[in-house]
Amino acid sequence: MSEPLYMSKEGVVKLENELKRLKFEERPKIVAEIKRTMELGDLSENAEYHAAKEMQTHIERKLADIEFKLSQVQIIDANAIPSDKVYLFAKVLVEDVSDGEQIEYTISPPDETDIDNDVISIKSPIGVSLLGKAVGEVADVKVPAGSYQLKILKISRD
Repeated sequence: MSEPLYMSKEGVVKLENELKRLKFEERPKIVAEIKRTMELGDLSENAEYHAAKEMQTHIERKLADIEFKLSQVQIIDANAIPSDKVYLFAKVLVEDVSDGEQIEYTISPPDETDIDNDVISIKSPIGVSLLGKAVGEVADVKVPAGSYQLKILKISRD
């Protein structure tokens, strides 16, 4: 048995909505496209047909992946997690020790990351380094290009 997939209620709802969209919008579209391209004639030289079949395979893989994730999910109540240290769903204000630049990250499960909004995976180099640290502690972040240090200034929950 595989390990549980920890997610927020919002993350699960997002996955369920994506599952519905793929099943009831994308899948019917691609089935119709396959049918349309089959009517064009010789399938061995029909690039549109092969592209549609490839897209169908992609959609089916995505559906299987989401269904598997939903079967493994364990919903976590972010409010029940302590905020004295960096744990899942924590908002963490950090300062780069070398240049004083500050940034606030939200630590999330891998399937709920949003890099554009500084929501990072608990399994990312920064997430791993910050995990379990308290305000005032310094985390050594190891990345392929080297390492740097982040000082934790504030931990909060939303």
